[in-house]
Amino acid sequence: MSDFDYDLIVIGAGSGGVRAARTAAATGARVAVAEDRYLGGTCVNVGCVPKKLYSYAAHFHEAFEDAGGFGWHLPEAPRFEWATLRDNKIGEIKRLNEIYGRLLDTAGVRLINGRAKVLDAHHVSANDETLSAAKILVAVGGWPWVPDFPGNEHVVDSNRVFDLEAFPERFLVLGGGYIAVEFASIFNGLGSEAHLVYRGELFLRGFDQQVREFTRDEMAKKGVQLHFEANIASIEKVEEGLRVSLTNGEQLEVDAVLAATGRRPHLEGLGLDRLDIALTDSGHLRVNERFETSVPSILALGDVTGGPELTPVALAEAMQMVRHHFDEAEPAALDYRNIPTAVFCHPNIGTVGLSEEQAREACGEIRVYVADFRPMKHTLSGSSERCLMKLIVDDASDVVVGAHMVGEEAGEVIQGIAVAVRAGLTKADFDATVGIHPTGAEEFVTMRAPTRR
Repeated sequence: MSDFDYDLIVIGAGSGGVRAARTAAATGARVAVAEDRYLGGTCVNVGCVPKKLYSYAAHFHEAFEDAGGFGWHLPEAPRFEWATLRDNKIGEIKRLNEIYGRLLDTAGVRLINGRAKVLDAHHVSANDETLSAAKILVAVGGWPWVPDFPGNEHVVDSNRVFDLEAFPERFLVLGGGYIAVEFASIFNGLGSEAHLVYRGELFLRGFDQQVREFTRDEMAKKGVQLHFEANIASIEKVEEGLRVSLTNGEQLEVDAVLAATGRRPHLEGLGLDRLDIALTDSGHLRVNERFETSVPSILALGDVTGGPELTPVALAEAMQMVRHHFDEAEPAALDYRNIPTAVFCHPNIGTVGLSEEQAREACGEIRVYVADFRPMKHTLSGSSERCLMKLIVDDASDVVVGAHMVGEEAGEVIQGIAVAVRAGLTKADFDATVGIHPTGAEEFVTMRAPTRR
């Protein structure tokens, strides 16, 4: 490796790229990172972090309403200021960007502020400088994709929605995945008349069916207007805002439209096409278990490879990549099973393991345990919000193969449950665990009778 300027050059300073750079540098490798936008990537700047901050803001609306049942009375009606939330978010992201910069500097990683371009298997150019590396890691993540229809120039994507100049009193989201469901909930909670338009019969495809249906009903109760089996035919700029024509003949007038229709690998301009690097059918970089592309010295990880598009997955892949290429011992393959995840809609979703539908196909005979209840908090708040908890058990082995929750702080609860599912604990282990009372989470260890088989 001494024949090269660097042992590793990373293109992209997102979660995976920064973790890979720091971890590789800790082994003694000479590392540089090139980034042309912002440190921390999608998650820190236009993803997980600002989204969660906006979700917190939206929950205050419900908290103010719930407070009356507990004896709290505000002196005047709460008033939301979009500019305060937006600008405070900007300040927090700036702070995190600086932290990422310090982490790279402390690790001895050189930061190159510019878009890198791959020249060949061992050379990249950035800022009119050509650098050589034993290995090049592509960790550029994804970029929002907006479908083609008349008037699509009027939509905002998931990168820009955080920084709208004015708060949209009427807000429409196109899509049915994580981002779409979350932002429909967020803007509804902030006070918008919120619409969600999705071409399918129900959002969150791939999630447990009961979870999807329960979430649909709870979101509708909170005021989100759901338009399923419809798509946007066109958008027209009118005096009052935007006139959105749907494929089912419906017309809606709104102030802003978010196209939350997925993200695609951000490969444009990287120069990988000249090397004829193999792609998957979906346009992602094809890699093996060592994160090598069809050109072995060029590696890739994170969203650009088409795996689970989750920050913790990119972090795990980064550390695994370093073990393969910069540590002496060859590690076992990374296990992608039982990865927990959360959707920060209102109420939240937390899930780990198999859905009921997947378990019936994989296991055959299963037992399903369901708790559907009104949380203790809402006995005084007056809210009609309900909570769903669900365990799926392989009948032959008694192993819990799936756990799902829709309710307040579902992500926090399922993170702990995920350890048990990952460890292969049985329903008997859950039953033998003493619950914490009074909590909602104790339902996971007190469900005794199967709801169905």
